[in-house]
Amino acid sequence: MSISRDDALEWIKTCAGVLAENREYLIQLDAAIGDADHGANMDRGFRAVMTKMPDIADKDIGTIFKTVGMTLLSTVGGAGGPLYGTFFLQAGMKAAGKMELNLEDWVTALDAAVSGVIMRGKAELGDKTMVDALTPAVNALKQALEQNESIKQALTESTEAAKQGMEATTPLVARKGRASYLGERSAGHQDPGATSSYLILKAAMDTWAN
Repeated sequence: MSISRDDALEWIKTCAGVLAENREYLIQLDAAIGDADHGANMDRGFRAVMTKMPDIADKDIGTIFKTVGMTLLSTVGGAGGPLYGTFFLQAGMKAAGKMELNLEDWVTALDAAVSGVIMRGKAELGDKTMVDALTPAVNALKQALEQNESIKQALTESTEAAKQGMEATTPLVARKGRASYLGERSAGHQDPGATSSYLILKAAMDTWAN
């Protein structure tokens, strides 16, 4: 089983739908420890991405991901734009020229995406950021690859790891981003960036595992 170009396009469409559905939820999470704009920013960014879909429908997966990245960079406000833009651009570089991805290709692309986010945001595990969801997810994928698991099983385990990472941000004191200004008061709130990262990875599982 592999991930086709049409699967990749379907994932992006699913992301747009999921982020639109969760717009208010992400706004509420961000209102507690940020600027209350994360949900609106992510929704706006993926709405802009959807307008580019007709132009990239016949392109390779790398071009699709890079187009998503460039669009998010130019349309998403706050920290989300540069971080999610980098995420998709780095994934796109690893998927350049490919019309389908096997599990190893996806692991390579996601690993590069997460490394790009870490480099761009200077955040590490435990800082209460999107990295707390992304790092466990990519680690779970690598482990699944080593154990020769199916794509479906790997995606399921990766998404579960992202969910646990997201939930684990709640008790943390933020060390990066807008939330870090609150100090101890940032504890007790789930990180909105980790939440949107989980939603994007869950969209991949929901789209590709079937």
